[in-house]
Amino acid sequence: MSPQHMAEMFQIQASACDALGSRFYGVLLQRIAKDILSDGPSAAVLAGHEDDPGPSALALRLMGAVHYLVLTGDAPDLAAHFPSVGGDGDPVRTWPALRDLFRTAPLELAAGLHHAPQTNEVGRAAALFGALLHIAGPDPLPVRLFEIGASGGLNLRADRFCYRSADGHRYGPLSPVDLDPAWMTMPVSAPGPVHVVERRGADLAPIDPTTPDGAARLTSFVWPDQADRLRRLRGAMLVAGQYPVRLETCTAAAFVDAIEPVDGHLTVLWHSVVLQYLDAAEKVRLADGINRIGSAATDLAPFAHISFEPRRLTAGGVRRYLVTAETWSGHGKVAEHTILGEAPAHGMPVTWGEPRPDRVRPAPDGPQWPA
Repeated sequence: MSPQHMAEMFQIQASACDALGSRFYGVLLQRIAKDILSDGPSAAVLAGHEDDPGPSALALRLMGAVHYLVLTGDAPDLAAHFPSVGGDGDPVRTWPALRDLFRTAPLELAAGLHHAPQTNEVGRAAALFGALLHIAGPDPLPVRLFEIGASGGLNLRADRFCYRSADGHRYGPLSPVDLDPAWMTMPVSAPGPVHVVERRGADLAPIDPTTPDGAARLTSFVWPDQADRLRRLRGAMLVAGQYPVRLETCTAAAFVDAIEPVDGHLTVLWHSVVLQYLDAAEKVRLADGINRIGSAATDLAPFAHISFEPRRLTAGGVRRYLVTAETWSGHGKVAEHTILGEAPAHGMPVTWGEPRPDRVRPAPDGPQWPA
């Protein structure tokens, strides 16, 4: 990747941040793009990453490294401007301090580039859990919940969040996480009570959100001027302290290989904005593992695979964030694959039902890689 191409990737991410409501990052990423082209201090920090592919989200990894130093108190000049710690939120006034940080902390920032974005975006629980309500039915079996790309496992506690629909309905307990509106309408008219009896996740680098460093790392990947996302994340970290999960350090495929259906339970595997981080071989192994679990499912031990991932409905279409589900119930039946709905990149609000065709779709409202 040439400096020109790297700068273009930053410009694309800047436009995506603007479109998703973060003018702060939109302006700063445009400044960084110009700094790269002029061989400024940001170029030295990014050296060696010229060939990183777009889906690796280099721009967001850099800003995550910057935000982490702000959150841990190691960039006090920047903290005066970052809204997440009470700063003024003025990107123009922020830029000189950020450019100075590139000069004074290049090693710390370069090390931070090795951390993939791990927001474990709480808003995406609206898509995942809504799909689970759709699958589970009015009298659901106890749920065994598994997640790949789980990061801090926050969305493994999705049953402990409160969900509201734009038409005035509510589901779930009173919670520090109140997703409003999570859905445009309820995913089903009369959802049953979901009882999660097992919560397990996997990640190449899982994070413990109950520790100060883990909380800072997760928060660092939330855009600092997006108060609603920060509030949801902080609420989810409070929930995490009350409901433990088991997180494993392993690949997605290895984790799935160990899952088996269990009688009397609905086994659910879900993930959100993960597939683009996997190479082709890992995706094949993952698909084989999911199909293996499905082939072992029965009426007494059903299995469901839920995803919220960017996909194209047509070969030339834009990438859209779709809520999909595959279900198996035994008797040699093949998986039933359903597109349940669509949502913005950060997961809410979800519009349930078949998505509109691309030809009547407005311009995309999110990046073409992780948000």
